[in-house]
Amino acid sequence: MQNDKRPENMKRINTPELAEEFIREQVEAIRAEVKDKKVLLALSGGVDSSVVAALLIKAIGKQLVCVHVNHGLMRKGESEQVIEVFGKNLDANLIYVDATDRFLSLLEGVSDPERKRKIIGGEFIKVFAEEAAKLQGISFLAQGTIYPDILESDGVKAHHNVGGLPKEMNFELVEPIKLLYKDEVRVVGEALGLPHDMVYRQPFPGPGLGVRCLGAITRDRLNALREADAILREEFDNSGLAGKVWQYFIAVPDMKSTGVKDGKRYEGWPAIIRAVNTTDAMTATIEEIPYPLLHLITKRITAEVNGINRVLLDLTPKPVGTIEWE
Repeated sequence: MQNDKRPENMKRINTPELAEEFIREQVEAIRAEVKDKKVLLALSGGVDSSVVAALLIKAIGKQLVCVHVNHGLMRKGESEQVIEVFGKNLDANLIYVDATDRFLSLLEGVSDPERKRKIIGGEFIKVFAEEAAKLQGISFLAQGTIYPDILESDGVKAHHNVGGLPKEMNFELVEPIKLLYKDEVRVVGEALGLPHDMVYRQPFPGPGLGVRCLGAITRDRLNALREADAILREEFDNSGLAGKVWQYFIAVPDMKSTGVKDGKRYEGWPAIIRAVNTTDAMTATIEEIPYPLLHLITKRITAEVNGINRVLLDLTPKPVGTIEWE
């Protein structure tokens, strides 16, 4: 399709009208390139892959095959939202793979963050490649590459969503949003009719909750993390903070402390709140959270989430602390 250089005269897509114009142009370009062939897309549920999926569905319908791999490390409700939005509402050709047991088995006892990342990334490629190998007539691989990805890799395509596929899977690439910045992708997503919370979904690491369930991952602690994180997100939404904070999440370390519940002592994990603002992710400042809101979040998490008996607040900016704990 286009080359990897954004034209100097290309308008910033910041209105619904400009987004509609972009969509019309891309639909025409996709149809001209793909013709009657099939396209494969790894659909994570993130902003970029979701917008690419909606754009391709508009252009070529069932010729697009979406594969959503649930590695068991998604936030609460995310895989369900992918199925609802794409499988039901948009009637996409969607393949859903629940690989939770497969991933968690491989991660059992692994505490080193880099090893966890490599296991999750490597296994994702294996699962995706296995699903791709079952399909017939796939000629193209669609990806959610955006312009900052290209800039960060100096114009060399080292930033693909699904790198490392077997060489025999020689797909041509379709990257319809590769000349857009993230804010433009969101405007296009809204124009395509995707849900607001999907279009404005927070940055989420590829390993998902795997790098927020600190140390060796266990199912019980992972479940506690998922539930506590959902409460934090719900209360940020209710208070109006969601639109003011770039990223906020819970991390749960592999350690316990003594607490009291129903008049008895018991051991539980701490839930650590991390809420930061940034413009480039190279530096980050701490968002001020009102104490009444912190008290409400603490009350809910300790009352509703089995296994968590403390809530802590991380006040460390970047530098010196990274945004993620692992």
